[in-house]
Amino acid sequence: MTNATAIGTLEQALVHAERLLQSDPALAGEQAAEILKVATNHPAALRLLAAARIGQGDTQGALEILDPLARSQPNWAVAHLDLGLALGHDGRGQQAIDALRRAVALKPDLPQAWRALGDHLMAAGEQEAADAAYANHVRHSTSDPQLLAAAVALVENRIPEAEALLREHLKQAPTDVAAIRMFAEVAARLGRNEEALHLLERCLELAPGFDAARQNYAQVLHRSNRPEQALAQIDRLLAAAPTHPGYRNLKAVVLCRVGDYEPAIAIYADLLEKYPDNPKVWMSYGHALKTAGHAGRAIAAYRRSLELEPSFGEVWWSLANLKTFRFGADDLAAMRRQLARTDLGDEDRLHLEFAVGKALEDAADYESSFRHYAQGNAIRRTQLHYSADETSARVRHIRQRYTREFFAARAGCGSPARDPIFVVGLPRSGSTLIEQILASHSQVEGTMELPEVTSITRVLREQAGAGGDMPYHEALAALDATALRDLGERYLANTRIQRKTVAPLFIDKMPNNFMHIGLIHLMLPNATIIDARRHPLACCFSGFKQHFARGQGFSYSLDDLGRYYRDYVALMAHFDAVLPGRIHRVIYERMVEDTEGEVRRLLDHCGLPFEESCLRFFQNERPVRTASSEQVRQPIYRGGVDHWQNYAPWLVPLESTLGQVLQRYPDVPGFESDVAVSD
Repeated sequence: MTNATAIGTLEQALVHAERLLQSDPALAGEQAAEILKVATNHPAALRLLAAARIGQGDTQGALEILDPLARSQPNWAVAHLDLGLALGHDGRGQQAIDALRRAVALKPDLPQAWRALGDHLMAAGEQEAADAAYANHVRHSTSDPQLLAAAVALVENRIPEAEALLREHLKQAPTDVAAIRMFAEVAARLGRNEEALHLLERCLELAPGFDAARQNYAQVLHRSNRPEQALAQIDRLLAAAPTHPGYRNLKAVVLCRVGDYEPAIAIYADLLEKYPDNPKVWMSYGHALKTAGHAGRAIAAYRRSLELEPSFGEVWWSLANLKTFRFGADDLAAMRRQLARTDLGDEDRLHLEFAVGKALEDAADYESSFRHYAQGNAIRRTQLHYSADETSARVRHIRQRYTREFFAARAGCGSPARDPIFVVGLPRSGSTLIEQILASHSQVEGTMELPEVTSITRVLREQAGAGGDMPYHEALAALDATALRDLGERYLANTRIQRKTVAPLFIDKMPNNFMHIGLIHLMLPNATIIDARRHPLACCFSGFKQHFARGQGFSYSLDDLGRYYRDYVALMAHFDAVLPGRIHRVIYERMVEDTEGEVRRLLDHCGLPFEESCLRFFQNERPVRTASSEQVRQPIYRGGVDHWQNYAPWLVPLESTLGQVLQRYPDVPGFESDVAVSD
């Protein structure tokens, strides 16, 4: 036999064995083994033998072939792809990520590798990297020039160009599900979640088995505050792929959103067996443990994350944010070493600045502590587009529009349900303490800071279109009695998933809802509203040294904080005037000084009988999501009331901004038109 004939025969044997893979992997494996007897260590035959073993369910046997094969063929992308897929199947997610990254680095046009990489990155909490991988999957899955150009624009974040190309493509091919899914991604990146949802619904209508689109749909539902619908889609995906790491991670995230922490904790623990060296999964695990009240286990999870990535600023801040945690000298030195690095990114740096500020505060080095807090705030302030002038304009508009006549004309509207107790005010004002006290009553369930009111304002804004300076308020003013009742019923329906007990009342503790008291009163006129108020300097400085996960853009500048507090006091004074007796105010310092008296008055306003358990709120083991989660698991202590005075020398500009609001506290100064009864 000539050499050419031998090669030809070998190639034919390989092709024949590959054809057998789908129908008879065992026979394909026998063929590959026979080839290897003749051509020892032949790379293609080894790869075929590994594929045959996977086809027979022998992942470990496949890895025994693929691992040395990938090492011996460092530049063969397909070998690294196979290794990555097998590692993922074996539950070794972190190693799978490494292998798949090697594969796409060697050969970028491997759509299967990008898809698998995206799944693992999502499971590992690497959302941005996962999005990029999924975009590359789309990019390398298409041969259509226009769709390819749109995918490249999406990968490179040239969103307007991607949008224009996709619009044009969909005019010619309106049922192209890949293009529809990409267009939904464009809409989601632009914050047009409703449009993204409609596109993905159309996509799934055309192709119910398009799992990638269903995964996107679940993600957008989650971002749109529709957790119940998101879970339904995730469960549908998991029914077909019960061990899929990306689907499981997304389920854990949504479960945390609806307060089901124990099953989420179980998912994270399982994911950590697959991604043991991923600091982000350890952090997510720590967050869930902390909220569920497992402080010791949370600290251990955060510590493990920092062992893996010592510069991970968000984890250092998560430890500081436990409030009752105290950093040791070694911790402070480690954080300072990271801050000294010249290659540290802004996100890690700002979190570290806040964490070091807390460590120095605990060490009573207040001047250095303030300097670090100020630096962290300065970094964050440059990333935001908050305008104190815009907030003041909104407050003025609300005070002018929501008059006594406005409410009188709509008396009797809305849902008659009295289930919700809204606790509003500024963050760090004692609202979590009020929530914990109320949630210790047998007839009240504590939930969390629910985003549903904000979601309703978004819907109203969309209904109003682009016209008008304050479209949400204009849309609300145009609603009739039926529509207002529908809004109240929508609120109750969409928050039902948060209720885990049979208690008739529940708490919505979103502090910024004070901006939406008009809406709350109109759609739920029998709901209870509690205003949590704390000394202006104590409240504002507590906000200044707190890095919030999202929102609260006013809190990163002392001047913005002072103006926001002033606007808040003015707005609440207005509602006190036009809706007398509607809102019950709890002054934090009075709650500390006369806890039982204030608790009795609070329960009285809620129409609830006094229960001793409300005074033992610190024994309540319910999950608490806010920054005060560990503090409200302890009895009230006096020390927190005047703690801001340690920083008094650096708060003079804040005092000046607060002006009369500070000088008159807890009373309020007169505000022009705050007792207006007509437009």
